[in-house]
Amino acid sequence: MARASALNLRQRHLPAGPTFYLMHKFTAFLFAAGLLAGSAMFAATDIGRIEVKVDGQAIPVRVVASSPELNRLANVAFDSHGRYKRVTGGQAYEFRFTSIGANQVRVDITKGAANTPVASQTVSGTNAAQALFRAADVAVEKTNGLGLRGFFTGKLAFVSQRTGKSEVYLSGLYGTDRQQLTHDGALVLSPRWSPDGARVIYTSYFRSGAPDIYVHRQSGQRDTFLSVRGTNTGARFSPNGQQVAMVLTGEGPSEIYVRSAAGGPPSRRTRSDAVKSSPCWSPDGSQILFAMDPGPQLYVIPASGGAPRRVASGFSYMAEPDWSRANPKKVACTVRVGGGMFQIAVVDLGTRQTKVVSKAPYDAVEPSWLADGRHVVCTMRDRRTSVLVILDTETGNSFPVSTLPASMQASVWTP
Repeated sequence: MARASALNLRQRHLPAGPTFYLMHKFTAFLFAAGLLAGSAMFAATDIGRIEVKVDGQAIPVRVVASSPELNRLANVAFDSHGRYKRVTGGQAYEFRFTSIGANQVRVDITKGAANTPVASQTVSGTNAAQALFRAADVAVEKTNGLGLRGFFTGKLAFVSQRTGKSEVYLSGLYGTDRQQLTHDGALVLSPRWSPDGARVIYTSYFRSGAPDIYVHRQSGQRDTFLSVRGTNTGARFSPNGQQVAMVLTGEGPSEIYVRSAAGGPPSRRTRSDAVKSSPCWSPDGSQILFAMDPGPQLYVIPASGGAPRRVASGFSYMAEPDWSRANPKKVACTVRVGGGMFQIAVVDLGTRQTKVVSKAPYDAVEPSWLADGRHVVCTMRDRRTSVLVILDTETGNSFPVSTLPASMQASVWTP
C-alpha cells in the first residue's frame, strides 16, 4: 500500500465500492437527526428540556438585572446550569447584574436574607449580552464551591438546515450574535473550533459533490485544508492548534491521519481494515481517541501512532467521543441503549466505567464538553427535528439552547 505522502492531493469524485460503505457508516448516523429516531414521535416544542429533581445538590440563587433583556439572559443562563436553582426568596445567593455603559456589566453577589456582601466586579464585553455572560461566569466562579469554571461565554459552531440545506452557523451559547458561516448549498459535516477561536474546520461537499476539508476564518476567508481522493472527514485541531487529526480513505481503508495546521503532507497514524471515525485529542495533545469497528468501540493511540488500545466497555456501540480538557479522566460519547435509542454517556478513564448521563425519551447524540467539565452541549432529536441542548452530566437535566431548526453537530469554544 502506498505511503501517506503519495496521497493524491487533487480533487477527485468519490469512488464507489468500499468508500461508499464507509461514507454510509460515517454520515448516516449524523444526518439522521430530525429524520430518524429510536423512539416514539414527540412534538418539536417538547424536545430538549429535561428536568430531573435532585434534592440538596443545587445552590439556590436569586437573579436580578437592571434591564428586561439582561434579566432574561441572566435567567436563561442560570436555568441551564445544573449547579444552581433559581428561587424568589429564602436563604440564597443574590446575583444582581447592572449595566454600566454599552458594553460593561457589574455583578454584585450577596448571600442570605441579610444580603451579606460576597463579591462585586465589573466586566467588559463586545456588547451588553457578552458582558452579562462574563459577569455571570464571575458569579459562578465565586460561588459554585466545586472549582467549576464558568461556561456562559461559550461560542457554538454547528450545522443547521434552516435554509433546507445544511450550513455551518456560529453563535453565542444562547443564540446571541448568530451568523451564517457557509453558504454552500451542500452537505457539511462536523464543524470544529480551533483552540484560539479564530477558525472553524469542517467537511463540505460543495465542490463537485466530493467531501473535502476546509478551514473558515471568522473574517470570512475560506481555505481548502485537504482535498484528496476518497473521503476527508472528522478534522479536529490539536489542543495547541498546531496539528489536525482527521480520517482519510485515499489509500483504501479509513485511517487516522495527522497533518500540520500550516499544511504539508498528512502522516498516517493507524493501519487496519476497520472503519474508524471521530478522532479527538487528549487535553495534553499526547494521544488521539477515536471510534473503530466492530461496534464501534473507543480506542486510543499515541499521537505519534501505535497499536490501538481499547479504553472503555459496557456498551455494544460507543462513538463520537469528546475528551474533557477540564477533567482529563472524562470522555463523553454516544452509546446505544435498549430499544436502539442513542444516549450520552461519560467514560471514567481511571476505572474504565461508562455511565449513561442523559435521560431523554428520544435520541441524545454528539456531545461537546463545556469549559467546566460537568456540562456538555449535545444534539437531541426526535422524528421531526433536532435541537442543541446543554446537558448536566451530574443530574441528567437538559436545557435547549439552539435557536435555528434542525440544529446538530455542535462544537463549543470558550474564551
